[in-house]
Order: sequence, then structure tokens, then C-alpha cells
Amino acid sequence: MPTSMYDLTVPVLKRGLSILTIYLDKAAAIADERKIAPEVLVNARLAPDMLPLAGQIQRASDSAKGMVPRLSTIAAPGFPDTETTLAELKQRIDKTIEFLNTVKSQDLDGSETRSIDLKFGSFTKTLSGDAYVLKFLLPNFFFHVATAHDILRHNGVKVGKLDYLGSFDQGREAI
Repeated sequence: MPTSMYDLTVPVLKRGLSILTIYLDKAAAIADERKIAPEVLVNARLAPDMLPLAGQIQRASDSAKGMVPRLSTIAAPGFPDTETTLAELKQRIDKTIEFLNTVKSQDLDGSETRSIDLKFGSFTKTLSGDAYVLKFLLPNFFFHVATAHDILRHNGVKVGKLDYLGSFDQGREAI
């Protein structure tokens, strides 16, 4: 059975978001243990010109939910970027996963040939649906997951490669 556009997106994105939830739990535990204000971690960044942890979580959420209207006729919910606590970031992830749970495989059928227009500042590009998923969506999503990982690790949260990879014990849906 060939891999569907749904298989390439929804379960993969939900898995990545679930890993971010685990990261936020670990961040809260370290903040509590070390008596660090959790907001220090929420606002931590790797470089002055990079988004802080909150921005990385928000962009991962936006990438995941923004994929749906690009590949289907389903509108995505809008989430303002107002999260200032680890708990609020977890709620945003939960809302994103809840939205992805409403997407069915048939909603993305045939989207591999759909034209996707990307526009960011002066950058514009039109890609087929499958090229969008493989060349933009997944690399961009995992850039933000990896950057959140790096911010937390840099700030003393014990996360490593196996945390980033996640569990391999679940079935195909947990890909």
C-alpha cells in the first residue's frame, strides 16, 4: 500500500507536537527543581535574531495546522501568539493536535498534485502538494521542533536524541 499524503503529514505532525509536550513537561520540572521562573525558559533563545522557545512552539503549531487548508478545503483555526507560560504553550499544542484529529485521510486524497503558493516577504514559490510536504512543511516543522529542543537543552533541560526521536513502541498511527 503506498504512503498517502495523510500518512506523510497528520500522524508525523501529531507525533512531533507530542514530543514538544514532553519537552515542556521536562522544562516545567527543571524550572521547579532549580527555582527558575518558567518564563525564563519560555523567553529563552539561542541567538538574538532567533525566536524564543514560545515562538518556536507557535511556529511548529502554525506549520502543523496551516498544512490542512493548503492541502484540503478545511479551514484551520487561528491562534494568536499570546502564550507566555509553559502551560499556555502546552494548551496551544493540545488545540493543534485536537484540530489535526479532525482531519481524515480522505480529506487529503489527491492533494499531492494540488498547487501550493508559498509567500514569505519577497520569497514566492509554487509547489505541488507532495513537494510542499517534503521540501517545505516537514523540514520547516522539524526545524522549529529541533530549535525548541536546542533552546531547552542549552538551558539545562535534560533532553537528548532519544527524546527528540520519541517512542517507537506505538503502532503505525504514532509514526
